[in-house]
Amino acid sequence: MGKLQSKFRKRSELYRASQGDKGENTFDSQVVQYEPAHQGSINTVTNLTPELCVSGGADQAVVVYDWKQGRMCQSFQGHNREVTKVVCYPGSTWIFSASRDKTVLMWDLNQGDEPIQEFCGHELVVNGVAISPDGRKLCTGSRDNWMCLWDIESAKCEQRQNVSRNLVTHVCWVPDSSNVVQTSEDKTIRVWDSRAWQVTNTFPSKQYIQTHCDVSPNGNYLVSSSNGFGGQGCEATLWDLRQPGCKVVEYRGHLQTTACCMFLPLPPGGTAQVATSSHDGSLKIWDQNTAACLATMSLDGAGPLVSLVPCDCSSLLCASFNSGLHHIQVGQGSNQAQGSSASGLDLKVVARF
Repeated sequence: MGKLQSKFRKRSELYRASQGDKGENTFDSQVVQYEPAHQGSINTVTNLTPELCVSGGADQAVVVYDWKQGRMCQSFQGHNREVTKVVCYPGSTWIFSASRDKTVLMWDLNQGDEPIQEFCGHELVVNGVAISPDGRKLCTGSRDNWMCLWDIESAKCEQRQNVSRNLVTHVCWVPDSSNVVQTSEDKTIRVWDSRAWQVTNTFPSKQYIQTHCDVSPNGNYLVSSSNGFGGQGCEATLWDLRQPGCKVVEYRGHLQTTACCMFLPLPPGGTAQVATSSHDGSLKIWDQNTAACLATMSLDGAGPLVSLVPCDCSSLLCASFNSGLHHIQVGQGSNQAQGSSASGLDLKVVARF
């Protein structure tokens, strides 16, 4: 144990964070550096438990990491090309990883270091993977235009549907529902009924490729993000799933592709919030309903910030191309940034791994 602990020696570095959307206040903070989870860029991160996260990247590994203790718990090796997405089934030790090798692998943290199931059938990179609320079905989507529905126990593909130009970028299952939502390079968002495996709704096309989506815990809202450049596109959009295609608000402020968008846990006594991360190296938190930017953090030198996940009301994990995973602390703003919301937030990087 002593050797393991010594392996994860800490060293301090400096970061700058900014508060609010305008007149950003910057401050230096000590950042704890843990043993890196990956070699090279990280494409995706999610939660397995309140203490454990799972990530995948260019090194083809699927890594389980205790972000609170700063130690690697498991590194799964099975893909032969980079990992694009990871998802976990809540309350279990199941992990699913999608890859450019055209497969999805299933892992169990309690069953060794080999995959316990393999889902093969796509012809191009798999970018979308989602688990049904009952844990029995798996949905996958690929750049090959196919959306597939699998039985998890048998790894049998039960339903397949090809939609022309539907180069899938992300998939998520609507909580407590039979519906699946997916984004696509054809700038379209589609809603699928998993029982008939048919598209039931197609949202009005956006101007730019839709990169990512997330569904609110109550299943009422969807947030999607767009690619873009020079501030054109680069937004996230809130949609009302009860009125498919009904746009509620847009979150604008990123200068390059908005790669990830997530609903945040409702803070005690607070308002609903959405977080976004971008290729411009910044992370933003927004008031879900008014689209006011509550906080902005720029991670200098981190490169594109391609994935993020909330851990609780006060912690986020953010994946970057150049500098690994970042544990970001979210707190109420102590100093009001000029021009920012009265409910501005402080963002602070406390660890990196």
